[in-house]
Amino acid sequence: MSTLVANRRFAARMQTLPRSCVREIMSAAADRQIISLAGGLPEPALFPVDAITEAAVAVLRDERREALQYGPTEGCRPLRQFVAERLLAPRGIQASADEVLVTSGSQQGLDLLGKVFLDQGDTVLLESPSYLAAIQAFALYQPRFRTVPLRDDGLDATALTARLRDGPCRLLYVIPDFQNPTGLSYTEPARQRVADALRGGDTVLIEDDPYGELRYEGERLPPLAGRLERGRVLLGTFSKVLAPGLRLGWVYADRAIIDRMVVAKQATDLCSNMLAQKLLCHLLQRVDLARHIETLRVAYGAKRDHLLALLAQHLPAGCAWTRPAGGMFVWVTLPEALSATRLLERCLARGVAFAPGRSFFAENPQDNTLRLNFTHAEPGAMAQAVAILAAEIERLDGA
Repeated sequence: MSTLVANRRFAARMQTLPRSCVREIMSAAADRQIISLAGGLPEPALFPVDAITEAAVAVLRDERREALQYGPTEGCRPLRQFVAERLLAPRGIQASADEVLVTSGSQQGLDLLGKVFLDQGDTVLLESPSYLAAIQAFALYQPRFRTVPLRDDGLDATALTARLRDGPCRLLYVIPDFQNPTGLSYTEPARQRVADALRGGDTVLIEDDPYGELRYEGERLPPLAGRLERGRVLLGTFSKVLAPGLRLGWVYADRAIIDRMVVAKQATDLCSNMLAQKLLCHLLQRVDLARHIETLRVAYGAKRDHLLALLAQHLPAGCAWTRPAGGMFVWVTLPEALSATRLLERCLARGVAFAPGRSFFAENPQDNTLRLNFTHAEPGAMAQAVAILAAEIERLDGA
């Protein structure tokens, strides 16, 4: 059967939907001895395994009837109440449990937002570069992507205003804290400028905050979502501070938005994993979350410093990189003539993986960029990986 005939079986949107380069790299490297700096993986040794085990036993002993049954689409109410009172209120957002939706990871939140907001051809504004899995999630609904440059202090508000004046924009997707992939954070003035640009318009703000708790220096700034009275969405996840395997995230939004997301979620999965939700509720009642997060901050802060020192020691002249105040990633810019895609081929052959930067651009990809993760690899392996990366950069530059 020809490829053309086979492709007719599938929706047209599948012909252009991009693959996740990071997932492809991780899959290819799974059965080989690869030092991976590609994915945003937490350190497994820091998972609260004992507490999770205790919670699982307690839930299956005391709450098994509810935990093993279908649950409400919105998510179990104690968990939504925890998000409202313990996560949103300290950020200056007064929310009720009815304004919170539990999702199967924050990635499902992005997909549901695409379902409820996007028609084919609608304009979605993104940072440049932006989170590749958000690009992938929204691309399924065939919007028109337009990008706004990301500066060292945050989104370029002048360029954002110009984009908003070009025509109707349905969504603006941003990651103000330790942005993925760059690690950059918005300053207070930059946050206010973005909020001012959006105020009074119809563009919905989608603010993604998976890394906000992982701050290694400086003070946390209030989210953008708290500066707007309507048309704002804030996403979070338990993956980065507890364990990705729980696959639980959350969305805060206006009740009207949440109601529509609930309908979309009913059509998708009926409800998120109830066993995991009950386990997480039990865990959050008995674990000192603030203390656990502080342990993560100390460990990951040391790993960040280690990677930055290695880059300064090994990378040749002409390379530049960000210095994130938190999160999981450092963004590297190579000399303009070099291709990170070609560099990846050379590094994979020597047992090192990273995320090439071009996949993080919805427009005008820059192939001389790459993303490095510092939370997963052990210090010795990280040193070996950076030495190989630097050597291959020099060889590519001299080729």
